[in-house]
Amino acid sequence: MGIVEPEQEEIRQIENNGLPARFARGWHCLGLSEKYKDGKPHTVQAFGQKLVVFTGSDGIINVLDAYCRHMGADLSTGTVKGNEIACPFHDWRWGGDGRCKDIPYSRRVPLRARTSTWPTLDQDGLLFVWNDPEGNPPPENQKIPRIKGAMSDTWTKWFWNEIVVDTSTREVVDNVVDMAHFFYVHGNFPTYFKNVFEGHVATQYFDGDIREDMAPESSDPSAPKMMKTISVASYFGPSFMIDELTYVYDQFEMDTIFINAHYPIDENKLVLMSGIIVEKSPDLPADAEIIAAEQAAWVLRGFAQDVEIWKSKTRIDNPLLCEEDGPVYQLRRWYEQFFVDVADVKPEMTDRFEYELDTTRPMESWHQEVARQMAARKAAAEQMV
Repeated sequence: MGIVEPEQEEIRQIENNGLPARFARGWHCLGLSEKYKDGKPHTVQAFGQKLVVFTGSDGIINVLDAYCRHMGADLSTGTVKGNEIACPFHDWRWGGDGRCKDIPYSRRVPLRARTSTWPTLDQDGLLFVWNDPEGNPPPENQKIPRIKGAMSDTWTKWFWNEIVVDTSTREVVDNVVDMAHFFYVHGNFPTYFKNVFEGHVATQYFDGDIREDMAPESSDPSAPKMMKTISVASYFGPSFMIDELTYVYDQFEMDTIFINAHYPIDENKLVLMSGIIVEKSPDLPADAEIIAAEQAAWVLRGFAQDVEIWKSKTRIDNPLLCEEDGPVYQLRRWYEQFFVDVADVKPEMTDRFEYELDTTRPMESWHQEVARQMAARKAAAEQMV
């Protein structure tokens, strides 16, 4: 039992200062790039507006504001012609650089015929778009790193999923420091937990054992049994996390890359994405593609558990923390750098910060709880005999 501090007369009030008035600066993943390479325009609702995504005959993916600057028609309902997107209303042709390249019925294109564009990155089978309210180009030192195993014959294809969630982006990012929820929500014993924030990267180091009382039951006693998870998960910028995972079974180990990414539709809604690839190791007991699909389904179940929490919780700017909670305020200070002008980024937002959480007390309590659960399950089974 934990120590209870003496009663205080003052009641803690929840503070909610409202959602930020801007969307985060940084690279945001829009999903698998292949779906945008079918020669058709695609509508994407992001950053509080409608975008059009299209691939020209040169193979380059472009992202523009969806509304034509001529008369306001929706370019995402238009047609890709060569390297331009043609407006469905009057056939004005817009290039990936945002300039109108041609008006078939006009002798010349107005000098001011320009529209908003978003820099793109087509890498590892994924499409990224750079958002910056100040309009600055993406700095080279913040480029998304290459993903080990992606698009390699020795790894599986991407198993990808996207869902729309009614919440703000900070709720998703808060999980980086939330050690305790792994036990209560995801069925893991966090045996090791550490955070490192530096520059535009926030990393979580996690080792976890499987909760015996929540482990999936198998009718086959010889089936592989998952024992623990070793994870190094890093957000590169405000919305794209690469998680290098090793799943340790009693018979083999499985190396996996898990992607946790999101982009905001508006202040209160986002698209949450997950992607998984698995190394095709000869030690695996079955086809790697099948295992990857099963892992993807398992991760989705974990996401669903988080989503259920996000659906009903309130936004809280002054969370009341105990000693065994992670560095929530430090993470939010790191996260704030993406919502202010570059000139207003402070050293405390980007300076290196490390924090290793002592899991001794939580593990003692949680093992006792699991023992009680297992004893109750055994007693219930004996009564049925």
